[in-house]
Amino acid sequence: MFIGTLELFKIGLGPSSSHTIGPMVAARRFRASLEGAAMPQGARVRCTLHGSLAHTGRGHMTDRAVALGLHGWLPHEAAPHGLEPLAARVWASGHVTLGDGRRVAFEPARDVVFDRGEPLPEHPNGMVFELLDESGARLRAETWFSIGGGFVRRREEMAPGPDGTGAAEALDFPFPFATAREMIEMAEASRLTVAEMKRRNELVRMPEAELEEGLDAVWDAMRRSIEAGLAAEGVLPGGLGTRRRACALHRRLRADPARAEANDWLCAYAMAVNEENAAGRLVVTAPTNGAAGVVPAVLYHLVRHRGAGRREIRDFLLTAAAIGGLVKHNASISGAEVGCQGEVGTAAAMAAAGLCAVRGGSPRQVENAAEIALEHHLGMTCDPVRGLVQIPCIERNGFGALKAYAAAALALHGDGSHRVSLDGCIAAMRQTGEEMSVRLKETALGGLAVNVTEC
Repeated sequence: MFIGTLELFKIGLGPSSSHTIGPMVAARRFRASLEGAAMPQGARVRCTLHGSLAHTGRGHMTDRAVALGLHGWLPHEAAPHGLEPLAARVWASGHVTLGDGRRVAFEPARDVVFDRGEPLPEHPNGMVFELLDESGARLRAETWFSIGGGFVRRREEMAPGPDGTGAAEALDFPFPFATAREMIEMAEASRLTVAEMKRRNELVRMPEAELEEGLDAVWDAMRRSIEAGLAAEGVLPGGLGTRRRACALHRRLRADPARAEANDWLCAYAMAVNEENAAGRLVVTAPTNGAAGVVPAVLYHLVRHRGAGRREIRDFLLTAAAIGGLVKHNASISGAEVGCQGEVGTAAAMAAAGLCAVRGGSPRQVENAAEIALEHHLGMTCDPVRGLVQIPCIERNGFGALKAYAAAALALHGDGSHRVSLDGCIAAMRQTGEEMSVRLKETALGGLAVNVTEC
């Protein structure tokens, strides 16, 4: 099992990794498949969204993401501009110009279809791209799935297994741990930390300089996302009237730092990221957009308030990615598949593990910290009000950061021995997600989404 650190931490833009980043990437790849294809007069492109993408796609700006992808944009390229300004530029063009200069008709208001019927069987986040002739007959079609965290798969690539990605890669990784138990055993046998093992695995696929540069770019994007959110005020888009709060909170903390506690700073940092995410601006999947504030907040606090340096930042990210990879491989990080326990719960486990590691925790303590953080998110639903990644998502990231911080502290006070293993907790999360009502898994059909009184 290997999920790369720079695959898990993707630099992109809000508001959703599975509903914005994934569809944009899939649309961009479908566009590429049209290069050189026969294109009769009057041909047009259509995208039909299914399942959770259809139910909450408008709030998550999925139609805008599809439009940008078909126009050739990728998330990391669009991030500096913001989703809405870019989408406004292409929305009314009426066509897509392919890389070879040919045009094909595409009107997002007509050609992005929200099908709220039965979801496709392979995954709740399905989308079908079609090239149609003038009469509406299908000339070409591809079915794609956005499986969480910005990862996408074509129907032909979906395979049995918790993460939908099939068998592990055949590359000869020195530490091919697929469970937390294997991770601990390999760490103790090799006398390496989790970060050191993860680093050696990464170096099979890329030079060390490329890895270091990538980790530094991820941290820089996380830092910029926090600082942009701390400086921004006003009302978030989407019609819910949600006001940004991180800036005012941070201003109060800076005015009287002697009275500020770690919890206060962590909430400000995490909420700043998720306010930026809700605005469709720069964030890093960590492991998703809906949970993008937890890992950066804990890491930013470590740097700003504890003086962590470049080495600690890299080790934090590598350790966090090892834990996120285990959850993705053995369960899911998709809110549409297992609820928010798979998003904020996983993010808290990742942050707790990273913090525990750089504060001197052993591999057993690191595993314990991740388990504590994940355990206390079990059963958490994904029920965004109006399908927007705002309520309860923004505050939930603040609390996820607090739980991560507390989990790391608890683990460091112990010796790594505990009753419930991380593997057992991940299995419980997967089973809980399977039994959870679809109405509570990013469809905005239950929970808070239908119990908010309009004033």
